Amino acid sequence: MARYRGPRLRIVRRLGELAGLTRKTPKRSYPPGQHGQARKKRSEYALRLDEKQKLRFNYGVSERQLVRYVRKARRVSGSTGQTLLQLLEMRLDNTVFRSVWHQRFQQPASW
Repeated sequence: MARYRGPRLRIVRRLGELAGLTRKTPKRSYPPGQHGQARKKRSEYALRLDEKQKLRFNYGVSERQLVRYVRKARRVSGSTGQTLLQLLEMRLDNTVFRSVWHQRFQQPASW
């Protein structure tokens, strides 16, 4: 499994808030790069690509793994999107991360 090892705050600035990637908050509100401040209407392709990248970085899967999950979700009857999310949520690394994250960041019931 190949988790992303590069600058994670750059990814958060480009794609928005991703819970599993980093706890840091960006100082700048615009995307990184030389043309990050340019105000240009996003195409449909760019919006779909951003959503795919959010899935990849949030669940820590590579492009090839995500393609295999999408193919598997298409074969199952029902909503492809819901099935894809179920398959990604059933991953062991995701389950462990969620259990540790909930233990660490949930407030006690007495608060």
